[in-house]
Amino acid sequence: MNRIRTNLKNLLVTGAPRCGKSTLIEAVVSRIDLSLCGFFTREIRESGRRTGFKIITLEGKEGVLAHERIKSKVRLGRYGVNLKDVDEIAVPSIIPSRPDRIIIIDEIGKMECFSTRFREALLEALGSSNRVIGSIALKGGEFIQAIKNRPDVELFHVSEENRDRLAASLIEVIMRG
Repeated sequence: MNRIRTNLKNLLVTGAPRCGKSTLIEAVVSRIDLSLCGFFTREIRESGRRTGFKIITLEGKEGVLAHERIKSKVRLGRYGVNLKDVDEIAVPSIIPSRPDRIIIIDEIGKMECFSTRFREALLEALGSSNRVIGSIALKGGEFIQAIKNRPDVELFHVSEENRDRLAASLIEVIMRG
């Protein structure tokens, strides 16, 4: 298991699709009683089949990140990406109103990174005094790789086997401040 360096404030998890990155972030969020902001992404399922993804902020705002039926010039696979909801829902959620708020970003992925505003807000968050806890795509372009290589980012590889232990370790580091 990864050893957590407590001097780094940006804690990001990565792993193969469906390994439990979001589950881990949710477990951390549910077990810490601190001021948080940010968003989660969730699958949209219709008749048991994934047809898209939605954005849900910690404040309860919802939007569509991508969907098969969205007609957009910005596409990833079969999904049209909804940059309007990324810019108007996800981006404001990762701009903290206080310096002690922890920013939750689930996820830093190809779809989100199509948005220039998201990329700018993400860089601002990572460079701020606020702690960032998030998930990042295992694979991605230069921008995603550059985020992983930042000296202020601690990167953890998640698997179904280590997910619960890793959540406990992250919570311990967060609670220590």
